[in-house]
Amino acid sequence: MIPGMSPRELKRLLKKMGMDINEISDVVKVEIFLKNKKITIEKPEIIVIKTRDQMVFQITNGLIREESFETIAINEEDVEFVASQTGVSKEKAREALVKTNGDIAEAILLIRKNEI
Repeated sequence: MIPGMSPRELKRLLKKMGMDINEISDVVKVEIFLKNKKITIEKPEIIVIKTRDQMVFQITNGLIREESFETIAINEEDVEFVASQTGVSKEKAREALVKTNGDIAEAILLIRKNEI
């Protein structure tokens, strides 16, 4: 906002410049997914500024939470090996490998202990 200018005056000024400003109400949550983390903003205030070529979303306030996660590349050969050694489906073998961060021996033990 511009100091000393009411929201109404700002809206009129932006309209003269070819922009339209609107607020989106009743927003519950906004999630932004990055390569290795997720940002969640609960109960945000969102303002949309429209120009001829684009829309700009301004997100303010709200409760912000960040959640980091690692992506684990599970090799198909490892999945087949764990499945053949334990006699379970490839899906179960993949699930065990994901749970153990790709550790083959630990995945086999997990399956044999019926923990997956």
